[in-house]
Amino acid sequence: MPTPVTLPRLSWGAAAADRRALLIHGLGSNGALMWRYGVALADAGWRADAVDLRGHGTAPRALDYTLTAYAADVSATRPGDAGTWDLVIGHSLGGAASVLAAAADPEWTRRLILIDPAISLTDHDREVVRDSQTRSFDDPSQAAVLAEHPHWHPQDIELKALSAQQASRWAVEQTSAQNPDWDVTDAALQIAVPTHVIASDPQVYSIFRGKPAEATVAPHPHFSVSVVADAGHSPHRDKPEATIDALFAALA
Repeated sequence: MPTPVTLPRLSWGAAAADRRALLIHGLGSNGALMWRYGVALADAGWRADAVDLRGHGTAPRALDYTLTAYAADVSATRPGDAGTWDLVIGHSLGGAASVLAAAADPEWTRRLILIDPAISLTDHDREVVRDSQTRSFDDPSQAAVLAEHPHWHPQDIELKALSAQQASRWAVEQTSAQNPDWDVTDAALQIAVPTHVIASDPQVYSIFRGKPAEATVAPHPHFSVSVVADAGHSPHRDKPEATIDALFAALA
């Protein structure tokens, strides 16, 4: 894997908690936007650490924005100097990076939960993602986020605007350009830990549900899938209560 960068963290829960979770955001976002998972896990007695991916938030900038580079960074991120995460939650791009990291090192995490993961992107989905990111960078204001997502929590609106202001536009554009064949399906089939996908509703928009990636990985014995009804690609912002319920149902 490429040389990793050290990712900054935000944390919820007691430092001495005996269960540790890593939260990994999607393209154009930041670690703070994973706050719903952090709060819910902390309230349940976990310690949750969210990272900013390279080129995002306050993380180091780099030249390499391949999926393997993102995976190298999260693979090098551990609950202490070493050790194994009890849980990793990865959204979208964070899901793709998590898949590569978990496939390469079965000691990285004991359990994986993927939120509408970008395991394999169709040409249509790539265009939808590019268009969404372009709009975010062209107008990174809270007013623009509110106009597009009037039902989101005020903190999600604030943080989504901030994430567009913090992220490197070049890095986000290069993430698309440097991954012309966006497909980590083969790695997903090598995962040896329990993995649950919380997919968004294809009637709203999903990059996983009903797509070729789901048909390939869903039969895998380590995979299971649930869907958050009426939620788009970020279910923790569209339908937070239902998404957290799905999280704890998967952990039960």
